[in-house]
Formats: sequence, structure tokens, C-alpha cells
Amino acid sequence: MARFPFVSAGLAALMTLLAAFSAPALADPTLPRDKGLPIAVQAAATVLSIASFDENAGKFRATVDLRLRWADSRLASSQDGSGTPETLRGSAAEARMKEIWTPPVRIANQVGAAERSEYGLKVYPTGQAELLHRVTADFTVDVNVERFPFDRQKLAIEIAADGLTTAEMILRFDQSDIDFSRPSVHAELGGWTIGLIDLKSAPQPGWYNGTHAQVVASLDIERKLGLVVASIFIPLLASLLIPQLAIWLNTMEDGVFQVDTYEMVNIIIGGLFAIIALNFTVYSSYTVLSVGDNTVNRLFALNYIGLASALFVNVVFSRFNVVARLFGPYAQEQAYTAIMWAIPTLIFVLAVSFLFAAYV
Repeated sequence: MARFPFVSAGLAALMTLLAAFSAPALADPTLPRDKGLPIAVQAAATVLSIASFDENAGKFRATVDLRLRWADSRLASSQDGSGTPETLRGSAAEARMKEIWTPPVRIANQVGAAERSEYGLKVYPTGQAELLHRVTADFTVDVNVERFPFDRQKLAIEIAADGLTTAEMILRFDQSDIDFSRPSVHAELGGWTIGLIDLKSAPQPGWYNGTHAQVVASLDIERKLGLVVASIFIPLLASLLIPQLAIWLNTMEDGVFQVDTYEMVNIIIGGLFAIIALNFTVYSSYTVLSVGDNTVNRLFALNYIGLASALFVNVVFSRFNVVARLFGPYAQEQAYTAIMWAIPTLIFVLAVSFLFAAYV
């Protein structure tokens, strides 16, 4: 062949051309392709600890373990699967990860850089691989306080495929992943009761009608009532008595009011300032309550309506004697007696219904 160098060059070019046509056209040549696409990756997550939860900012800080499992026949070390798994941690695991294919996955709702990020890798003789990622970071969360103070929040860990569509890689979970996704017995959060973790598949749309796989692990937490009831709801419900006192404290004899309207209006104005101060205090501590429909906003609105009703009754009945002038003193006395019980009853029913709607 040395005497015919052009023959050797032609054969080499022919072999290169055949190899190019026979190779599959994949965007990432390191994908494990022996079983076809998409590659199935098992995803799960558990919460080890929760450092804080800021519902006003919509984020929480926690330490979580993210587990991914997949099969890659190129990692198999024996045909019958006998032998011990290769177990690596820390820098050794990261070095090994650079040599093999690992699922491109990120935590989509992580905020900023992780305070702590550690890896553990286990490769079984059968080619099964298990990657464990322990991360401490801040995560965003959607806070819904419509049922405050009986609300439950979901602290979510959004495990999302990074760069690969569902045609190339999918994320799924089975019973073993559900069993793994449980909060640590040492996980606790002040003012909240720790519940269970729920896994759900939530694919996200991508570019050019593509879809990216995503599994969301949501830790359920329930608010404890003690501090909230003492600091918010007892003052709110007590303030509902102020407009009622402005009505109850006045008396009538022969259709004539015994207490001057000026004194009753002072009570109402004082109640208004008290509600405004309570409003400022509550919204300063719980900014999230100032937006949207929730029990606190409803009770504040009911307080303002009660004050307006008491002011209207005192001005119309006591100051200008409108009913007495139109229908006589007896009619005014009977109408005022009815209003004395009708307004408090209506306000009480509404307040209870607001609390009951939040509870159920």
C-alpha cells in the first residue's frame, strides 16, 4: 500500500464518509442511546432542614437532597450485575461526573448561588447510576393567604430538565421516589407544623413548541394559630365592638336621646384611629396580607363599615331626628331599638362567616 499512497488516502476518506452517514444525528453525542430516546430519569427530593420562611418576600431557605436515577449500559462493569457499586462523594464524585453522562437538571426556583452544594454518586455494576445532590439555598415560593390564619403553604422544589426537551429526556417518579421524598424528622419551622412532601409532574413549555420535563416536590406546612390569633384576630374582633358601643350607649325617653351626639361621634372617631393603627401594624408585619382577598382584609372592611353605620345612625337619629320629624317620636324610638340589635347581629354573622369560610 506504501507504493500506492493514493489508494490508502481514498480508503481512509471512504471509511470517514461511511462513519459520518452511519452515526446518529443527535445534539448531544454523550447521551446514552442504546435504549433509545427519551432517557427516563427518576427524580425525588427530601427536605433535611428549614432555616427560615419569609412569606412576605415569598422565599424560604432550606437544605434539600435531590436524587436522580438513570440507566447507562456504558457504565456496566459485569454482564450478570455481580460486584459492588462504585460509591463516590465530594470532589471524587464531581470528578467522576465529568467522565460520564449525568442528567442536566437544575432547581428552577432556586434564588442566587447555593450556600452549600455537595454531590454523591453511586454506580452499580448493572449500569444503574444514582446521583445525590445536597444543596442549601434560598428558594422562591408562591404564598396564598386567602385562608389565613387557617392556611397551608407548599414549599416547592422545582426539579427541571435544563436544555433537553421531553423528546430527549423525561423526569418521572415511582413509589420508591415517593418513599424517599419525606421530610427529615429533625426538620422544623417556627410557627408552622411540618407535613408531607407531594411529588407531581409539571412539564414546562420551551422554545419552538418544545416541552421540558419538570417534577415538583412540595413540602406541606400548616400555620399554628396561637400567636396569629392573639396578635391579629383578637384585636380585630374586639374593634368590632366600638361602633356597637356608639349605638348601645345612647338611650331614649319619650323619643328623645339622652346622650349628646358629639360624645358618640368622639367614640366613633377614636375607633377609626384605632382601626387605622391596627391596620398599619398588621400590614407592617404581614405585608402579604395587604394584597388580595383574605380574612384579615374582610374583617378590616367590616370594621370600617361598622363605624360608618354607627356614624350614620347617630347623625340621622340623634343629631337631626329625621325619623321623628317624618313619622313621630314613637316611630323613631322603635326604629332605633330595632337598629340596636339588627346592626350588631349582622356584623357578628358576617365576622363568623368570614372565619368559617377560611377554616373550611
